[in-house]
Amino acid sequence: VQLQASGGGLVQAGGSLRLSCAADGRTFNSYHMGWFRQAPGKEREFVAGISWRGSSTYYADSVKGRFTISRDNAKNTVYLQMNSLKPEDTALYYCAAASGGVYYRGSFYNHWGQGTQVTVSS
Repeated sequence: VQLQASGGGLVQAGGSLRLSCAADGRTFNSYHMGWFRQAPGKEREFVAGISWRGSSTYYADSVKGRFTISRDNAKNTVYLQMNSLKPEDTALYYCAAASGGVYYRGSFYNHWGQGTQVTVSS
């Protein structure tokens, strides 16, 4: 599966952004999908995951209550709605797909898209 993320940008603290990740291929609905981020000098962080059916979600504590992951299997697209953004959310955000395993473990994600930059100004 090939993934294309979009929707990043510059936003003030407290603002919102919605990231999208479009997938090609006819087997999108068989993959768990997730979002990761990496800030300069920091390790990659697993931010959110969603099961292949979309019925279950996972969030890192750092974004719980502010970010929402969702998917539209008819459009082969996964979204990350980000509200109440903070400067510490600034990072390169990646979408990823897991062909097996569980949606709530970052180590199962084995297909990666290119990143989209999110910058939150204070």
